[in-house]
Amino acid sequence: LKLLRCTLCITSARCRFHNVSTGALVVTEPLNFWGGARVKPKDTKNSEPVYEPATGRVLCDMIPCGEEEVDEAIKSAHSAYLKWSKLSGMERARIMLEAARIIRERRDEIARAEVANNGKSITEAQVDIDVAWQCIEYYAGIAPTLSGQHIQLPGGSFAYTRREPLGVCVGIGAWNYPFQIAAWKSAPALACGNAMVFKPSPMTPVTAVMLAEIYKEAGVPDGLFNVVQGGAETGGLLCHHPMVAKVSFTGSVPTGKKVMEMAAKGVKQVTLELGGKSPLIIFKDCELENAIKGALMANFLTQGEVCCNGTRVFVQREIMPQFLEEVVKRTKVISVGDPMCEETRMGALISKPHMEKVLGFIKQAKEQGAKVLCGGERFVPSDPKLKDGYFVSPCVLDNCRDDMTCVKEEIFGPVMSVLPFDTEDEVLQRANNTTFGLASGVFTRDIARAHRVAENLQAGTCYINNYNVGPVEVPFGGYKMSGFGRENGQVTIEYYSQLKTVVVEMGDVESFF
Repeated sequence: LKLLRCTLCITSARCRFHNVSTGALVVTEPLNFWGGARVKPKDTKNSEPVYEPATGRVLCDMIPCGEEEVDEAIKSAHSAYLKWSKLSGMERARIMLEAARIIRERRDEIARAEVANNGKSITEAQVDIDVAWQCIEYYAGIAPTLSGQHIQLPGGSFAYTRREPLGVCVGIGAWNYPFQIAAWKSAPALACGNAMVFKPSPMTPVTAVMLAEIYKEAGVPDGLFNVVQGGAETGGLLCHHPMVAKVSFTGSVPTGKKVMEMAAKGVKQVTLELGGKSPLIIFKDCELENAIKGALMANFLTQGEVCCNGTRVFVQREIMPQFLEEVVKRTKVISVGDPMCEETRMGALISKPHMEKVLGFIKQAKEQGAKVLCGGERFVPSDPKLKDGYFVSPCVLDNCRDDMTCVKEEIFGPVMSVLPFDTEDEVLQRANNTTFGLASGVFTRDIARAHRVAENLQAGTCYINNYNVGPVEVPFGGYKMSGFGRENGQVTIEYYSQLKTVVVEMGDVESFF
């Protein structure tokens, strides 16, 4: 592994992050936001430490919101919704475009805050921020196009439909893409005329409030996008609140089930983007260089902490030796180290318990017969400030079987499981033999096979001759236990709006009575 060190300068000790270096960020301002301003917590007794993954030091305290604070945030959102929903699509679009512009302008500042809180490399974080402003820009473009339908009826009567907002929506984010997910959920919600109360993961509370400030600066009504901090209890208060119309959740399957159950009590609409154990199928007629790069992208982005990663890599037996040789060679030279350095390609995992969980999966895989071809160990950089960071060397597992835990369960770390296959029918059956269905991929030069395989894979997304490409114009979401509903793309408008039918009688009423 290539060891990295870098030196940057810190210009501020507040939540302003331009040129912040690893181990230097201090977060002192409140992380809650509603009514157009940051809000100090009412009660600090249940605070939890938030760690900087690269150093293991405490970055700040996450103080969860209680019932009174959640109620304030939701009522603030509802007041803003009443104003925002009356604006035309063009008026909403102008404000959203301004928010996108501000994010674009502050891209590096936001990315550095994201790195400090999440641990991913600065190169990836910058892309995440770009995706965030692109998403807001995309839905700003859709906002003025929202429209209904006119239906002519007999006798000159007619009906029409109106696409109307839902009201106050709740977004519950995950810790792997904190800022990006906040944008993915808020952009379509706001485009449709809704307000949103967003709860970040308790492990990554820092950057969502930056988005809230940007929306305010862009000109949204105070309260339109609010941020409440907290864990499961706060999430429950949001899901149960009678003024909430919809909940959009990104996270694990068990938590997703609980969110769905809580929302069901109020018959609230739900979008769930849950876990995955996605298959990546590499046929012998593939362009091998692209397949190797695709497999690396499918497994090692964000230290492997990506729900749609293609962690079950099925390789046709004839090319398995060449594939493994080249993948291992490239995995060994992945630059692991200080995530603030431009040269770094893999940063730190989100927390110490999660790092230990990932290492436990690798240990269990070896006990079940898998062979570690490289990596799979805790990595300690020589830079003293990184010695307590949560680094794991990227791992490739060979000699895997479909019944192994490492092949069946989501590891959420930098671990690639490689499995041989012989025929198309065989690999499709094996690829679909999972309760998950978030993503999938196939590498082949045979165009008929590519589309045939895509049709038969049971997943919400199938990549052909690429992997982990996510344009905001394209819907993203799962099959089976990977969830339902979609994020991004035009179809997501349907998940943040409701349809009203208006029937207009132009003649006399015909009555049976």
